[in-house]
Amino acid sequence: MSIKLPQKLMLLGSGELGKEFAIAAQRLGNYVIAVDRYANAPAMQVADAYEVISMLSADDLEAVVKKHQPDIIIPEIEAIRTEKLLEFEQRGITVIPTAAATNYTMNRDRIRELAHQKLGIRTAKYGYATTLEELIAVSDEIGFSNVVKPVMSSSGKGQSVVQDESEVERAWNYAIANSRGDSQKVIVEEFINFEIEITLLTIKQWNAPTIFCSPIGHRQERGDYQESWQPALISEDKIVKAQEIAIKVTDALGGAGIFGVEFFITKDEVIFSELSPRPHDTGMVTLISQSLNEFELHLRAILGLPIPHIELLGASASAVILASEKSDSIAFSGVADALSEKDVDIRLFGKPNAHPYRRMGVALAKDDNVEEAREKAIRAASKITII
Repeated sequence: MSIKLPQKLMLLGSGELGKEFAIAAQRLGNYVIAVDRYANAPAMQVADAYEVISMLSADDLEAVVKKHQPDIIIPEIEAIRTEKLLEFEQRGITVIPTAAATNYTMNRDRIRELAHQKLGIRTAKYGYATTLEELIAVSDEIGFSNVVKPVMSSSGKGQSVVQDESEVERAWNYAIANSRGDSQKVIVEEFINFEIEITLLTIKQWNAPTIFCSPIGHRQERGDYQESWQPALISEDKIVKAQEIAIKVTDALGGAGIFGVEFFITKDEVIFSELSPRPHDTGMVTLISQSLNEFELHLRAILGLPIPHIELLGASASAVILASEKSDSIAFSGVADALSEKDVDIRLFGKPNAHPYRRMGVALAKDDNVEEAREKAIRAASKITII
């Protein structure tokens, strides 16, 4: 992998994670093309060029790649015609982490089968359904409580906990309504009674060993992250076990870049949950917690640049700023109040419209310990009102 700079980088998906990555890329002089399905997406606001297309259209993807001739293609979302990425890679364009890995991880069924069936890794019990009738049968087989979610989605959209058979139809409708792409398939998982859910940011390098960030704890609602904190306070033996599993899965996928590997940590087990082949939303805490944030680490890994040290700067937390209603005209109040506390920072994503529970920004905080950092981040987020 050449480290000649600048490189021409094409983002497929241009949300808040893409925006932070574009900023990191431009700090090293790279040229960024931001691509998404809607205009004025966050990364488009800081990119050198942008395109609005359907990323499920092979023709649209072909047109933008032909027009811009990128050196590297970096998918940021799931809803992409991944077969086309295989074509681009065969033509000599680098796809991150690889086209095959992207194809695997865009669908929960394939990554789960890779981990469980091919690699023998402990996962939650699971099954699939493509109709409501199948979902009822699979739910009975796995048992209640269980978790139902689309095989293709992002940021937990379409996920729900099902307590008994009376809730199955609602879960089916919610999952299908929030499925990305053209998939009509859901996955059903046993409900794991975990002590903590973590993200292990795993940095796979072209020509150097795989390295890790300190584990990140996170809390979800409606299947979407609400707050995250670093470090997650788990035992060293469980950290080592999570690292071993993360290496096993990412080595099977190949390529380079950052992977957000999620685990359920129970009293006795480390259970693989999911994997994203890119910066992770829970990893936004690294914007305040680390000497190199997850976006800078992703960039360095992609470009083959050295990562000699990742320093944890102290107990840190993030808390999301959510919209409460639908609007195409957005302003924020309370930002000055939120920033009045020591070691607090705010990121407002610049999304062009809002709808209930849409993530519009994030509050970041550091403190003497994780609990105080979490309280501070939540307090700062609560001070900001979306008008």
